[in-house]
Amino acid sequence: MARLSGTVRSIWPPVVFGAAMLALWQLIVRGFDLKPYFLVAPSDIFDKFIDNRSNIWEAMRVSGTNAAFGLLFGAILGVLVAFVLSRFRILDELVMPMSIAINAIPAFVLVSVFNNMFSSTSEVPRRLMVTLVVFFVVLVNVSKGLRQVQPVHSELMRSYAASGWEIMRKVRVPNAVPYFFTALRISAPLSVIYAYVSEYFGGAQNGLGNRISSNISNSKNAVGWAYVAGACLLGLGFYVISIAMEAVATPGGAGQRNRDDS
Repeated sequence: MARLSGTVRSIWPPVVFGAAMLALWQLIVRGFDLKPYFLVAPSDIFDKFIDNRSNIWEAMRVSGTNAAFGLLFGAILGVLVAFVLSRFRILDELVMPMSIAINAIPAFVLVSVFNNMFSSTSEVPRRLMVTLVVFFVVLVNVSKGLRQVQPVHSELMRSYAASGWEIMRKVRVPNAVPYFFTALRISAPLSVIYAYVSEYFGGAQNGLGNRISSNISNSKNAVGWAYVAGACLLGLGFYVISIAMEAVATPGGAGQRNRDDS
């Protein structure tokens, strides 16, 4: 019951704020009689969302699948590389700057390169793009968690003649778990964003990104915004799943850690 109460307390402020912003949006559009090409009312977006729900769901399924694959592979690869770098300082000094440089390359450049490597109907380029983004976020956060342990903990383990592997398993890994879930919460919505943004630069025309751009370019602004709403729901769903995973995997989840910090 206490956990449920804490969950409700953490959820209602953003829900109320979001409802208030939608109401204000609706009032502005209707009050100033704004044209649809300038700004679409939330009520019109909702109507189009209902009318096109099957097509929006299909586009969400395509983009969501690409985001899920990229999130999974990026997280696994990021964790594995973080473990390797924590054990070998010379590799850390070589790989980390390279990862930062790759992450700084604009998405459209990497997606264009990936599209040239695979067929025009392949979903692999988008999944690779998401994988790279998630990999960088997880690598940086998990590496930080593996390194930033309390010196007294490491010294205590060494005083017990613990091996490097035992220190890693009993001290560094537990310390890195919260950092991993922080990276997961950041990466979850990012994976959705990059999954449909990557669709703007070629490949199969079956995801949210293409449907948004094609409808807006054809002056179907309300329909385009309905697909935007689908993208928002998809990103929110990924974020909620990441929080649920943290709650299951860690005692008390994020809420307990926040109370401890305060």
